Amino acid sequence: MNNHGQLISKHSPKPISKKMKNQKYILAIFLFLFAFSALAQKERPLRDKVETFKVGFLTERLKLTSDEAKIFWPVYNTYQDELEVLRKSRRENLINAKMNFDEMSDKEIEKTVDNDLVFRQNELDLLKKYHPQFKQVLPIKKVAKLYKAEEDFKSKLLDMIQERRGEKRSFMK
Repeated sequence: MNNHGQLISKHSPKPISKKMKNQKYILAIFLFLFAFSALAQKERPLRDKVETFKVGFLTERLKLTSDEAKIFWPVYNTYQDELEVLRKSRRENLINAKMNFDEMSDKEIEKTVDNDLVFRQNELDLLKKYHPQFKQVLPIKKVAKLYKAEEDFKSKLLDMIQERRGEKRSFMK
């Protein structure tokens, strides 16, 4: 038995420390953002291509009429602009943490993790802010399809990036 009353044999895994859990959490965040940060670091034309692809993808998935598109896209673009401000700040914080991770104290790592949770809450708050606006410009079924299509787009984009690099995401399917 260890000091915490847990039975430990020679062959049982050792308990994972809080520091190790934090490190794994940070690593998972970095891996997820790596694909997106690679896009952010490329020239603007690539970002424009991705945006054009996203517009086509969402328009097709939502089957937007021309009238719906005229009122939907300005609202959605404003939402995306605000979301990008949040994501840019997150990227900067995580890139800094990634570059200095081994030298960071537990307190600094904890702050990075806490900041990421704040980001996630801010992202959710932003979606909650725009949800009523989306419902004003689209029928509720199309709003629901929008949220699903955004997730599908992210997945498709990651697949395309990894395919381009010769990698596979089979572990996630």
